[in-house]
Amino acid sequence: MYYFYILRSLKNNKLYLGQTADLKKRIKSHNNGENKATKAYKPFELIYYSAFKNKYDAINCEKYFKTSAGWKRIHRMLENSLKEK
Repeated sequence: MYYFYILRSLKNNKLYLGQTADLKKRIKSHNNGENKATKAYKPFELIYYSAFKNKYDAINCEKYFKTSAGWKRIHRMLENSLKEK
């Protein structure tokens, strides 16, 4: 399986979107500071993920959600989760 995921930084409340074949390992690597782009914003919590049989479907999902329409949809879909602290 391949996954699209959304993490929320517990430090600054910002969202990070990505895709991976190993979701648990990827979240752990973010929280261990192994990723340059997110190291300064750890720790993270997983707030959303989708599973796909095909890697390219996960990649396309990530690409969509990184568009302005995708960001709007994230905020509509996760309205209550984004309010939680």
